[in-house]
Amino acid sequence: MATPSDVTSPSLLKPPAAAPPSDGTELPRIVPRRHLGRWIAAAVALLVLAMVLNSVVRNDAFQWQVVGQYFTTAAVLDGLLLTLWLTAAVMVLAFALGTGIAVLRLSANPVLRTLSWGYVWIFRSTPLLVQLLFWFNVGALYPTLGIGIPFGPEFVTVKTVNLLGPTLTALIGLTLHETAYAAEVIRGGILSVDAGQTEAAQALGLGRARTLRRIVVPQAMRSIVPTAGNMLIGTLKGTSIVSVLAVHDLLFSVQLIYNRTYQVIPLLLVATVWYIAVTSVLSVGQYHVERYYGRGAARDQAPAPLARLGPWLTALRARTRRASLGGDR
Repeated sequence: MATPSDVTSPSLLKPPAAAPPSDGTELPRIVPRRHLGRWIAAAVALLVLAMVLNSVVRNDAFQWQVVGQYFTTAAVLDGLLLTLWLTAAVMVLAFALGTGIAVLRLSANPVLRTLSWGYVWIFRSTPLLVQLLFWFNVGALYPTLGIGIPFGPEFVTVKTVNLLGPTLTALIGLTLHETAYAAEVIRGGILSVDAGQTEAAQALGLGRARTLRRIVVPQAMRSIVPTAGNMLIGTLKGTSIVSVLAVHDLLFSVQLIYNRTYQVIPLLLVATVWYIAVTSVLSVGQYHVERYYGRGAARDQAPAPLARLGPWLTALRARTRRASLGGDR
């Protein structure tokens, strides 16, 4: 009697091989279809790519020697560090605040639900540049901020012109803007979890907060991580807009240099190459985080790019070993 493991074994699932004809003739050989159009399209694409690379590399107007000269200067690296710090701080604060806004949007309290919806509506409807300029000029509306009794005396007052510098203004503006998007990302991830999961947790006697933290959020991460990774990359590039506030980020740093040397194109290439390098690293990290939270969602995950090299390297070592043994003989 066949066991379940025998029934599901790969050898039993394979279709039986075709038996040769009884008259002794050979079966016709199956030849794969030739896709001529694919090869032509690939050749044209490679030709266009070669032409573009040739025009970029051999065009003296790009001044690649100037790009290499300024690529690792202190001013550029300081701007890059500020860009990375601003991106990290904005993302951490935005998702911390966005989690609270998302929970309020899913609340049964109509007042909290309406207020949280209004926050998302306002900050998603206003351009980021307008928000940054508004916060930069907030001193015109509120010259001083104070803590005290409403409609009564104030105990502590501070002038906003001394409180909000360009970097702090950029941090506040970017955080409030990204919080609205982070709230929608988290809310969408929570709603993607089947309602039966929550019902099962309630049947086991788990509270709402614990159900959200231990049951819903881990499953929602499969939907949250891809969009959050795109937000992270978008925020990294979006920080370049703070250059209008004279914040010394990467773009503003190269602007200061080419305003002095008039080498606009190579200095813009310096910023471009740095943005490409950082976003490439973030994309690799996003790929592995997605694979981590995607465990169990798909029965067979495709191997990672580095893992795909394992069998090839093993076969190469085996061939090298056999070749060396043959040479010794």
